[in-house]
Amino acid sequence: MHIDAWIESVPPGWVYALIALIIGLESLGIPLPGEIALVSAALLSSRGVVSPWWIAICAILGAIIGDSIGYSIGRRGGKPLFEKLGRKFPRHFGPEHLASAERSFQKWGMWAVFFGRFIALLRIFAGPLAGALRMPYWKFLIANVLGGVVWAGGTTLLVYHVGKVVEQWLKGFSWVGLVLAALGGAFSAWLLKRRAAKARAEDEAQGLLDAPPGPAAAAPGTAATPATAPAATTPATAVAPAAD
Repeated sequence: MHIDAWIESVPPGWVYALIALIIGLESLGIPLPGEIALVSAALLSSRGVVSPWWIAICAILGAIIGDSIGYSIGRRGGKPLFEKLGRKFPRHFGPEHLASAERSFQKWGMWAVFFGRFIALLRIFAGPLAGALRMPYWKFLIANVLGGVVWAGGTTLLVYHVGKVVEQWLKGFSWVGLVLAALGGAFSAWLLKRRAAKARAEDEAQGLLDAPPGPAAAAPGTAATPATAPAATTPATAVAPAAD
């Protein structure tokens, strides 16, 4: 059963707690489909099953609290924690994932926590990595709260209003709406995938530029010239004994 169908099967009163729990655990550092759960709940609210305001509030609280707990865990465990997780879960916490997240923190500083809300990889890493890198908590908290409000609250209200408009529009143009929605979804997925690949390529290129230079390679087809050895010292010429 998909996450959206699962959420729809839950009684309305439990949806709020479920959304806060899923998003909180994802922010804590556990790879869960928090964004899919949030969008599914927001679509439910557009049909009047649950309140969009309570969905937004619970999602914001889950994001802020989960990130704060993740920060505390990362601060205590440090980088060895990520190395251990990388060995157990290489798909989510592999060295390349950690290196990409670290470059984002070096580039954006505290705002990596804010922008991390909108990027799946950083959404999992932001809190624990900020703690492991010893980011001051007040900086982390500002970016954490702003990111949680903009991402969770903004996504909920946006999906809610889009769902309302689409629902009214599809009543008269059901087949046209379905075709356009499918095309729009495919185009959006392609565009996001292209941008993500471009950003990852730029991060990898930046990582190569930042790497310390290795020994100079010899020109193609030319054997490497060994270091010049010091010239051997010629012994002094022996003086012939004088003739008697």
